[in-house]
Amino acid sequence: MGLKGFAEGGVASIIAGASTHPLDLIKVRMQLQGESHIPNLSSVQSYRPAFTLSSTANISLPTTLELPPPPRVGPLSIGVRIIQSEGAAALFSGVSATILRQTLYSTTRMGLYDVLKHKWTDPDTNTMPLVRKIVAGLISGAVGAAVGNPADVAMVRMQADGLLPIEQRRNYKSVVDALSQMSKQEGVASLWRGSSLTVNRAMIVTASQLASYDQAKEMILEKGLMSDGIGTHVSASFLAGFVASVASNPIDVIKTRVMNMKVEPGVEPPYKGALDCAMKTVKAEGPMALYKGFIPTISRQGPFTVVLFVTLEQVRKLLKDF
Repeated sequence: MGLKGFAEGGVASIIAGASTHPLDLIKVRMQLQGESHIPNLSSVQSYRPAFTLSSTANISLPTTLELPPPPRVGPLSIGVRIIQSEGAAALFSGVSATILRQTLYSTTRMGLYDVLKHKWTDPDTNTMPLVRKIVAGLISGAVGAAVGNPADVAMVRMQADGLLPIEQRRNYKSVVDALSQMSKQEGVASLWRGSSLTVNRAMIVTASQLASYDQAKEMILEKGLMSDGIGTHVSASFLAGFVASVASNPIDVIKTRVMNMKVEPGVEPPYKGALDCAMKTVKAEGPMALYKGFIPTISRQGPFTVVLFVTLEQVRKLLKDF
């Protein structure tokens, strides 16, 4: 039963992750909007006139360069811009890392949740209290995130590479190349950069997504609103996707920025950690910056969750007799 749950969850997660990858890439690009590591204005070299006027002239010249904030654009505009500047194939940048991430992270969390669900379900009523569902989600999400963090870091970097100037791009050829280069250039520990954020986000996503799906499905069936079919699965999964998006977006923004930051020897990194990143983000861009990319997040989380659970239910039916 345990291994079967891992296999079912893994297949469903890989299909869902690969099919919604372009939406995830757009979400990452939006979350990095407004992030800049340009020097402070005080450090920008002052302008000096090329010639001197007479001392009687009273003309005031600017001494610093005022840089306007870059315009922020929506998910559709970002998608079009990616296609125009990088080609349509760029929408699937990092898809190999996504597949590896789903293989490690989602297979673990879905399988472990299934094991805990069977263990904690009341045999008399064949139901599990909501609190136990949430706890099962927290535990399975944490374990899955710890296993899949290297693939998560590689995925974020490969998706965000197109935002960097050409001379600063990492140009990873594949997820294997990304993991190899990170290990050689930044040390093996870099593969677990932002792992605390990944674990926290995974706990929140898994608890909210899986628990709310099971709870919504049970309520729909108990009230007789629909039968146990595609309609019930789609309705319950849309609700689960919305709950997971609202709960996880702030942590996802910080996680994306910490994982994407470039660390060079002898140079102070942009962020000292997750808390420092959150404080700098809110200070520079306002509290709502933590919900950057929410539209593509929910646009991706909705279809992802629907594909995930509908596929999962179908795989369960196919493997029912095994």
